[in-house]
Amino acid sequence: MKTNYLGKSRLSVVIALTAATVAFAQTEKDSTKSKDIDQVVLTGVADIAKDRKTPVAVSTIKEAVIVEKLGNQEFPEILNTTPSVYATKSGGGFGDSRINVRGFDQRNTAVMINGVPVNDMENGAVYWSNWAGLSDVTSAMQVQRGLGSSKLAIASVGGTINVLTRSADKKQQGNITLGIGNDGYHKTLFSYNTGKGAKGWSSSFLMSRTAGSMYADGTEFEGYNYYFALGFNPNAKHDFQFTITGAPQWHNQRSFSPKIENYLKYGKNGEPNRRYNENWGYLSGEEFSYTRNYYHKPVMSLNWDYKISSATKLSTVIYASFGRGGGTGTVGSTSGIEKYRLADGTIDFDGIYLFNKANNSAALARRSSINSHNWLGAISSLNHKVNDNFNFTIGVDGRYYKGLHYRVMSDFLGASSYNDKTDINNPNRVIIDAYSASPNWNPFGGKTDETKIMYNNDGIVNWIGGFGQMEYNIGGLSAFAQASVSNQGFQRVDYFLYTPENQKTKTVNKIGYNVKAGANYNINSHHNVFVNGGYYERQPFFGAVFLDNTNKINPNLENEKVMSFELGYGFRSKFFNANVNLYNTSWGDIFKRVTYRPSTVTYYANVLGIKEIHRGIEFDFTAKPINKLSVNGMFSIGDWYYDKDVEATFIDDATNQVVGQGTLKIKDLKVGDAAQFTAALGVDYDVTNWLKVDGTYRFNDNLYSGFDPATNLNKNVPAVKLPSYGLLDLGLSLRFNMKNNNSVGFRFNVNNVLDETYISDMRTNINVSSSTKATYRGIDVANQAFFGFGRTWNASISYKF
Repeated sequence: MKTNYLGKSRLSVVIALTAATVAFAQTEKDSTKSKDIDQVVLTGVADIAKDRKTPVAVSTIKEAVIVEKLGNQEFPEILNTTPSVYATKSGGGFGDSRINVRGFDQRNTAVMINGVPVNDMENGAVYWSNWAGLSDVTSAMQVQRGLGSSKLAIASVGGTINVLTRSADKKQQGNITLGIGNDGYHKTLFSYNTGKGAKGWSSSFLMSRTAGSMYADGTEFEGYNYYFALGFNPNAKHDFQFTITGAPQWHNQRSFSPKIENYLKYGKNGEPNRRYNENWGYLSGEEFSYTRNYYHKPVMSLNWDYKISSATKLSTVIYASFGRGGGTGTVGSTSGIEKYRLADGTIDFDGIYLFNKANNSAALARRSSINSHNWLGAISSLNHKVNDNFNFTIGVDGRYYKGLHYRVMSDFLGASSYNDKTDINNPNRVIIDAYSASPNWNPFGGKTDETKIMYNNDGIVNWIGGFGQMEYNIGGLSAFAQASVSNQGFQRVDYFLYTPENQKTKTVNKIGYNVKAGANYNINSHHNVFVNGGYYERQPFFGAVFLDNTNKINPNLENEKVMSFELGYGFRSKFFNANVNLYNTSWGDIFKRVTYRPSTVTYYANVLGIKEIHRGIEFDFTAKPINKLSVNGMFSIGDWYYDKDVEATFIDDATNQVVGQGTLKIKDLKVGDAAQFTAALGVDYDVTNWLKVDGTYRFNDNLYSGFDPATNLNKNVPAVKLPSYGLLDLGLSLRFNMKNNNSVGFRFNVNNVLDETYISDMRTNINVSSSTKATYRGIDVANQAFFGFGRTWNASISYKF
């Protein structure tokens, strides 16, 4: 049952924007053909690695592959066939996926869109639901493992994911796509590109809507995506590109991993119910969940490329983002929820509603945790070519970020009010206002004056940085040396825990820097080798500056230290290409804030001083033995482990009170949450000029449970090794060309064809012992885990004109 959709009123917006775009296209229509896709992506400040020249390990996926093979999978999953990448759907809610590169999570993997950083400036997080429509407008996606080629001082400990979107001067073309999939998934998309007109103007527009449910129970969703680009190229010296994109969405979640014993309890014939979700039920006949995410994070940017002379070019981008939204959870006596657990595992929300109404108490109500922000930034770089062999780049990078963090009531569930005692300036408040858990469409940010509960604070991060790079090329040799420095100023404002004169902290400034260098040598037309190395001192995340979610400044604040080295070899021929990479990364003085839920109460741990070692080998290849057949494959082997014991503080998420402290005994334990051995083999075969089939098999092993601070407090408990698994995906494409360069295409995908049952994520590490009551495939069933999706499918039809 579909509920709370954003409404028919949005159709008028879509129709109006579509009409405006088509009208603009008719006035600017020109017979001039646009440039190749590699030339029309926005690359002004983006650092894109070049084959046999840039000395980094890199994999690039083009638009056609994304359009064909992604289907209804999560956007990061398209990278699962590249070395040292592990991407999963996590809990399985729409956009709740995650990605690890070389064992580093996405907080420590830089994500860039057209050269603009998008990792959260407070904690480095990337929420893919905020970018749910990004796959619709991506022209190319490049993952640079390790140091990467970016000149900015960014969080590229594991690597850099560069997403390049279409630019306004893509060739004149329109597209209408309709898609369907398992569990009621459906998608509609319209896009139009005007091409570049005689006067240098061009535009591109896209609007899509996706809705339905994900594979897990209780994960209904609805998301929109809009993209508009306007380009102006008045002459050979100047090129302007303005873009705005956003993806307002809401989705019900499976936020916390259930215990394996509960998957089995609600399964059949001894097999787990992989769809099981403990957070949802029905309210008045409609799907309702305690955990629902809603957000709108529009991003707008203006790129200006200025060719000052044949040897000098200035590239500048000014960007802004105003994110609004959050996620819901329980408020009140959460342990009482189990009293309303029905025989099928769902929650009896009608019963909770009646209880709250009879007692006039919000004891089992729903609240929203708001994480909104205002973000402004600018990057400018000047490149000068001294001669045919030598060039250099210098630039500046400035950012301002303000995060707005508080909670509000989302649904009283039958009660009329909620008593809040957390604001020391206004204790014993009676809260009567509740707010819809739906996204705000305002691209410039909505109101933030809601009645707040539980906590209310702002996080402010100011950033100013400079960077420089020198490049030298002669014959088959290309080399670079790069350095950057940045100052981050951190400030925290807490309106609930402190009186007005003490609410705002002083600004804590930390300087970070990095230096890196590398060289590539093309031995001949077939063989090349490269080497790179670097050292980072990266400022800690916001939570390490101000401890325990208070204004208390960490007296032992340290920059994180990263040292990395890499050696690579490449082979190129007409029929076969291959790459081999060896890497070693040492990462020290790490801060992590880990959320966990050992029972019905949510805690988090602040962990200081972690040190990790990540090293491994990677191999990938592409082959074309005959004209119609393409084969690609890879494998990667990692050895990732913790190098020391560390200290941690444990805090109750509801009360913000410290409930424990101690040493985590993790030295020499494996870093979990990502498979340390991955392999994939893919085949594409053109049966005819209108029919193509493809298949991919990928295998994951040496996968360990995630970081669980509760288990390792004052004792050494190794991470649990999870069973290995392999997945087979198949696809079929049909394409029929028509008159006037129009075409009709059909695509059909089946993922996990063999319906493999596997555990993709596990956050606890309870080892089998004498006290173990039961096991599943050798794992204690008391562990909390996410099972991967079973067999899923999707189909789409596209008309291009």
